Amino acid sequence: MKILLVSTQDYIHHPIPSRHHYIFEELARRHEVHVAHFHVSRGETRPTRLIVDEATQFPFTSPLLHYTSNSPYHFHIFNKIIRENGIDVVVAAHVLAGTAVIHAAKKYQVPVVFDLKDWFPDSAAAYFKNKILQETVRRSVWAITKRNLLQSDKITTVSPSLVEKLKGYGFSADLITNGVDTDFFKPLDGSVKRKELGLCPDDFIIGFCGSIERWYAIDEMIRALPELIQYRSSTKMLIVGGSLFTNYEMELKKLVADLNVSEHVIFTGTKPYADLPNYIACMDVCTIPLSPPQWGEIALPNKFFEYSACGKPILMRPIPDVTRIGGPNLFVYRTQDEYITEIKALMNNPVNFSIDLENYSWKEKARQFETLLQSFV
Repeated sequence: MKILLVSTQDYIHHPIPSRHHYIFEELARRHEVHVAHFHVSRGETRPTRLIVDEATQFPFTSPLLHYTSNSPYHFHIFNKIIRENGIDVVVAAHVLAGTAVIHAAKKYQVPVVFDLKDWFPDSAAAYFKNKILQETVRRSVWAITKRNLLQSDKITTVSPSLVEKLKGYGFSADLITNGVDTDFFKPLDGSVKRKELGLCPDDFIIGFCGSIERWYAIDEMIRALPELIQYRSSTKMLIVGGSLFTNYEMELKKLVADLNVSEHVIFTGTKPYADLPNYIACMDVCTIPLSPPQWGEIALPNKFFEYSACGKPILMRPIPDVTRIGGPNLFVYRTQDEYITEIKALMNNPVNFSIDLENYSWKEKARQFETLLQSFV
């Protein structure tokens, strides 16, 4: 097959890989896979098996400015990519660029699979603080997304709840969940990395890995630190990742200083993805503090699979689709008091787990996507 992927991010420079990286790097072992490049990020160039087709005329770093200013060019370049490369099937996952590539695919009678990897109206609005602006963005993004879904030949999405949400809007979607590289994420000895970070063997480490953005209530975990430190003086917090498009990380650092807990919090910044299992190995408990309730209702985050594959207990806000998969390592909190209680319980009874996630390996997810795409070609 010849596949064109139009992903949701800068495929070769974004510091955090998405499901599209895992699935389509695997498919590129057997198929010719092209990917549109949106030069938004400024990270190091990620190696790839995919054929990178430049889709950027104006390389603005602001996502809103980038995609709106490049939108006319996208209509031109996607026509060219599909025509000159004899593309058999398109996988679209972007809002504005998705509209352009669907238009081009229809022109050349190429089938389109739209992969809805999260609920775009809410995720786009989350970058803005102003309530009026949030609602304007939410409605605009939904209008475009709805049009893209209507014009696609098949819809895939990441969680059972998103399948049900789409059904409520009259759309039928296939479920292909996120997953994990089970050869890469596995239980490891964290003592070396602890020493490198200046952590002591008896420190109790509350950990978070991922983008430091407002949809994670990391600030609430920091506010709980004074009480936890009073309970156990060796309590530390390890935050692995960085902010991409907001100043949330700076706000958290100011909060740490204001609470006088600087000696108990480590911000590592964005780290190479290959290092994440070693950082997770340092943690006594891993967290998924997903904040907006409407997100928790539809989410099935990669963190769940990665933390679980490393054998770590997970303390999270309610995420129904994670709970449906289940596991002995899941602990749920709804309030600040419940969060503190659960942390204290894990301090008193530290534990690690052995979780079999082969059914959720990225190789299995790539096989599922491959089967779906082949049905169109």
